[in-house]
Amino acid sequence: MECKYLTYHGLLLPTISHSEDSLEYFEKFQVKDDDVFAITYPKSGTTWMQEILPLILNGGDFTPVKTIPNWDRVPWLEETRAALVMDKMTQPRLMVSHMPYELMPPSFFSSKAKVIYVARNPKDVVVSSFFFHQMASCLGDPGLFEEFLDKFLAGKVMFGKWTNHVRSWRLTDLGDRILYVTYEDMIEDLKGVVRRFSDFLGQKMSEETLEQVVSHCSFNTMKTNAMSNYSLVPQELMDSKKSAFLRKGISGDWKNHFSPEQEEKFSAAIKDEMRGSNIQFPWDEDQPVAV
Repeated sequence: MECKYLTYHGLLLPTISHSEDSLEYFEKFQVKDDDVFAITYPKSGTTWMQEILPLILNGGDFTPVKTIPNWDRVPWLEETRAALVMDKMTQPRLMVSHMPYELMPPSFFSSKAKVIYVARNPKDVVVSSFFFHQMASCLGDPGLFEEFLDKFLAGKVMFGKWTNHVRSWRLTDLGDRILYVTYEDMIEDLKGVVRRFSDFLGQKMSEETLEQVVSHCSFNTMKTNAMSNYSLVPQELMDSKKSAFLRKGISGDWKNHFSPEQEEKFSAAIKDEMRGSNIQFPWDEDQPVAV
């Protein structure tokens, strides 16, 4: 399959899921005060958020996550499916987006909509993205890992540079409208993070319901959920024989793929671009790969 991208404000977006019409819909979208956004850079826990948030807002009813594909359950606002499903959604509406802060629809900034921003160690992001490109023919061949690292650092991948995306959302004036978590937080203490989500969204959840939600949203359970594991997507678009869409769901897998030289180059580039932001992440103290 031929790989096609369109350019939107300098960002590469795959035409398999984006179009001029979908981006116009995104720009003109009227955000409501009770809307909830999960914002991520690609491969940073988006599917996980599409599983967790509906369960929090509907009091632990598992019907939607077992009967509705995640792309319709919690749609990407910038993608072509949004215009087909948003009008059918009940309030509060849940949606996800990979867009940087400055490109959000004008109505977002004047609303009271809440945002949960999930960041992930960029070393794990690039590894996950590399394998995703291998299985998703619509994205094109990523080439060698070394080549893909260079593309990632140059921002010549979907949605541009990781550093630009993170900085745009971490340096906002949204105040108590935004909650920041990391993928690593979710790995380490999913129960605690789900409780933080429910408190942030003003949803009371019993301990029993909380336990059920956490159990359902474990990686292994999600991997078997056809509504979430992308097994419904035709093999010619996503070849699970090359790599599973939900691959490992761990932190630190980058250590199995980076050489010491690659780690040094990558870390230096990320550090340089984050300089002056005063943004600290739990992985910033990661030790380099042992020689």
